[in-house]
Amino acid sequence: MTQIKICCIASIDEARLAIRCGASALGFVSAMPSGPGVISEEQIAEIIPLIPEGIATFLLTSKTDVAGIVKQYEKCRPSVFQLCDRVTPEDHRELKAKLPDVKLVQVIHVLGEASIDEALEQSKTIDALLLDSGNPNLATKSLGGTGRSHNWNISSEIVRQSSVPVYLAGGLTPENVADAVKTVQPYGVDVCSGVRTAGKLAWEKLERFVEQVSN
Repeated sequence: MTQIKICCIASIDEARLAIRCGASALGFVSAMPSGPGVISEEQIAEIIPLIPEGIATFLLTSKTDVAGIVKQYEKCRPSVFQLCDRVTPEDHRELKAKLPDVKLVQVIHVLGEASIDEALEQSKTIDALLLDSGNPNLATKSLGGTGRSHNWNISSEIVRQSSVPVYLAGGLTPENVADAVKTVQPYGVDVCSGVRTAGKLAWEKLERFVEQVSN
């Protein structure tokens, strides 16, 4: 079954709702240059210990330096780091040496066919890829949470060639996620704004999203 990651979790109540509806992973957004869902590291550190065993806890970070990421881990203790900006393969290796029990998921912002080569190169030193619709090349970086989809045909090619699991993000909703899964065939899907109303996790949207993925 396609894994479901619910992102931008803002409270333990949202976490519990997501888990009840079928989420296998939760995303917690630390400081970003732009985009929704940011909460403090103090809040993240309070919520993560309350998450049941077996549910992956993704800490979304905009940091690209090993020391800064390790410091975040020591404070928040996630099971997975979602690296939203570009991190070098050398730093991937150093992070894996320093944090051997933590999975690394590198975000690839799908901007065109060049993203295929970028994804395959990055896949050599991480545990999974996550394909999103931001743009780290902007003056104010966009590292996710855009609510926009990207070219799923490119994402599908990355999935076909990747040696590691691939999550699909970017503009997913209950209305389009079934088509996204059929087209891309990802290991997992990642959603934030598509299951929210006025910024709050909406039970009805979340239930429909999970139903569409499951079917």
